[in-house]
Amino acid sequence: MADREVLLLGSIALTNPEEVFRTVGSVLGGHVRRIPDGETGNARAYWIQCQNPFFLDNPQVEMVEPDPDNPGSLRPARVPSNGLYSPTMAGAYRGQARLRAGVSPADLRFDNFGYADWALESYATFKRLQREGVVASDVRFQVSIPTTQVIKQARILPSDLPVIGPAYEAAIFREVERICASIPHNDLTIQWDCTEPSAYETIPAAEARRGMIAQLIKYAEPVADGVELGYHLCYGDWEHRHSVEPKDAAVLVEIANAVSAGVMRPIAWFHLPVPRDRSDDAYFAPLSNLKLHPETQLVLGLVHHTDGIEGTHKRMQAANKVVQEYAIATECGMGRRPPETIQELLRIHKQAAELGV
Repeated sequence: MADREVLLLGSIALTNPEEVFRTVGSVLGGHVRRIPDGETGNARAYWIQCQNPFFLDNPQVEMVEPDPDNPGSLRPARVPSNGLYSPTMAGAYRGQARLRAGVSPADLRFDNFGYADWALESYATFKRLQREGVVASDVRFQVSIPTTQVIKQARILPSDLPVIGPAYEAAIFREVERICASIPHNDLTIQWDCTEPSAYETIPAAEARRGMIAQLIKYAEPVADGVELGYHLCYGDWEHRHSVEPKDAAVLVEIANAVSAGVMRPIAWFHLPVPRDRSDDAYFAPLSNLKLHPETQLVLGLVHHTDGIEGTHKRMQAANKVVQEYAIATECGMGRRPPETIQELLRIHKQAAELGV
């Protein structure tokens, strides 16, 4: 069997995009078809927390939080002593947005959420390193963006979701459109980071599930023709814990099939996570029901640093009983792990890709 491809999901805990591109190029070489910029820096390292200042800086909304001295009341949100970004739940900023008095919902607008600015800056470095031969000429630049559900839940007051939610989504779509307009389409990949599986598991109502699927289908709209589109399905990695533990891959397969049926454009891949303690046949059995587009690659997130190549090999052997053609990846991004482990984790990817099993 030929070597398997490797997908990098987005965040990589290195110093800056240039270090990411150079490290990935040297360790993984021809095993990758796309390279993200690593989502490095103080703000981006903590995923959706990078959105905090854009809410705070919008004069049309105000950030509030529960007032511990007056149960049931709200007070202006306070920035924790450690700042807007925190690696722990305990230290995280708690502010949620509501529309300011006197602002019409029709006038609400967010003009910048950073993703396009970051992408264009990193792309310039990516192209320079391609010219230098550090990155192969046929490798695409990958931009990974969270779907809006997770940030809306975290940063918008539930009572104001119907008002602020659409404005936030429209702004994120404009970010994607700007990225697509500024980078040659054959150089670009857009990946949506989808935390919807956790909610899908816990909300069995058919109508709510259909709404989630419709939203996931909608994310294909701002991605221009010729730009690769990928979906990373995720159960969360906050403090290296899932928000919900999947019983098996059935919900992931159900979501992937439904989105695949509804998206009327090419989908490059679906990434399905595999928990590190699941090398049993039962977890992988639902993969026999996958119905993806012919061009869509299955990516299994079965590479874990914890048990290295041995554990990864066990999970691959279990998966092979059901599917043979798939790429490999980690279960979630690598942005919240010790930087000194990154090269070893990339080498595990390389070893696994070359196993030929």
